[in-house]
Amino acid sequence: MNNYEKMKNDMAYVFLKYDQNAMIQKFNLEHDENYLYICFVCRKYRIDRLNGKVTWSEDAFRTEKNADYNEAMTIYDVLCSSKEHCRLSHEWVNIGSLSSVKGGSLSKGSNFFQNAGEYFDGKKDALALACEALHGKKIERGDVAYELDLFPFLPVCLRFWESDEEFPASLQIFVDKNILDFMHYETLMFAVSHLLNRLKS
Repeated sequence: MNNYEKMKNDMAYVFLKYDQNAMIQKFNLEHDENYLYICFVCRKYRIDRLNGKVTWSEDAFRTEKNADYNEAMTIYDVLCSSKEHCRLSHEWVNIGSLSSVKGGSLSKGSNFFQNAGEYFDGKKDALALACEALHGKKIERGDVAYELDLFPFLPVCLRFWESDEEFPASLQIFVDKNILDFMHYETLMFAVSHLLNRLKS
């Protein structure tokens, strides 16, 4: 077992210490005796109420797969560590300029978004189709621009410009100003990485 799997398993046990009924009420989660259900980037997950394991399915759980590290850790963080009265501000901010954070992998000047922009360069039509497949809502500004749901209660905006003679390709993610009430800053890296992987796939 690698360190990522160990940390994921450790968090499953941490999850079991929290009030699941409070999670259900806070986020209006579908649930039954055995599982909590939540949608994350247009995919349905369930969390086992007895062992904390997170799995996902695209066929009503006739078959299921284990959530990877980014998926599971984002879901655990939102359900367990979001602030009690987390609410959207309905004000967009660039993810790289969150006022309470300095540095980090998602800050301005990091290579994270530059690398993602280079990946999508020359693929704007495919990127638009991927956003549509994830039920994105088309918005203004950018060669490709969509509002997408991380969770049903937590949208993000993606704006992409292809390269030209003067500028390299550019990818920007905008989030609600209150997003850190829903998850830790470090978890944003997991969530955005998962979003981009879903778009790539």
